Amino acid sequence: QVQLVESGGGLVQAGGSLRLSCAASVRTFSIYTMGWFRQAPGKEREFVATIARGGGGTYYADSVKGRFTISRDSAKNMVYLQMNSLKPEDTAVYYCAAKMGVDYRYSGPAYDYWGQGTQVTVSS
Repeated sequence: QVQLVESGGGLVQAGGSLRLSCAASVRTFSIYTMGWFRQAPGKEREFVATIARGGGGTYYADSVKGRFTISRDSAKNMVYLQMNSLKPEDTAVYYCAAKMGVDYRYSGPAYDYWGQGTQVTVSS
């Protein structure tokens, strides 16, 4: 069983930055591909970014490429999402997710574990 807890969301002006954190309570953190997804009001949940088990590979949605950076600290069981140059269309609830036995380029919704989400609001 994996428990994921996100933090770091908030209200920021367009062009600003936020860093989201995800704490994973699991002994075998390093074997999980980790991802960030988001869901805006009235829209389906969508892929944002993923990172390989060892952190050697990352994959991004086109909409965030060049602005967002995903990273992980296996010693601390943490995953981060650094978000720069934020836009109003980035407003959403952001979710951390974990999946075992999948390539980091998998961007589908079938992740095994999900956090409760953290709200990010970008004002114009």
